[in-house]
Amino acid sequence: MARSYRRAMDILYRACVITGCVALVLISAVIPWAVFTRYVLNSAASWPEPLAVLLTIVVTFIGAAAGYRLNLHMNVGYFAGKLPDRLRFLAELAVQLLMGLIALFMIIWGWRLVEVTWHNTIADFPFLSVGVTYLPIPVGGLCLLLFIIERIFLGVPPDPIGQHGEVPID
Repeated sequence: MARSYRRAMDILYRACVITGCVALVLISAVIPWAVFTRYVLNSAASWPEPLAVLLTIVVTFIGAAAGYRLNLHMNVGYFAGKLPDRLRFLAELAVQLLMGLIALFMIIWGWRLVEVTWHNTIADFPFLSVGVTYLPIPVGGLCLLLFIIERIFLGVPPDPIGQHGEVPID
């Protein structure tokens, strides 16, 4: 059961990373297009800015869940690292439980936001429901909650990248 859950979380992690990366690449394409149409064509397109905002929501909530899984987020572990093993374990568990509360908040209130705004549309994208644009909030919260459950019951997942962030010094 543990192995199956870990495999499922690996797949979910990859899906979050791919989704975040695609959104980031699209943002990187949309913003130069907005600049090009405004300053070269002298006719600013109205859709790039709201699309970039929507894609930023995707990167923020879906990408952040993936970053949390591998501890790629900002944290201060100095004082927790100085605690005895038993207290360090309890502090880490408290952090995970508090993060679980945040994930539940994102799921519950994010879903309510989706429901309330579902029948509204965006002026620049009349075919797109505002509720759809807020879906990354509860989806990111659910991914985050699943990653927290993984961490509590199975421990920190192995890093698929290896020693990320460490540059060898010659």
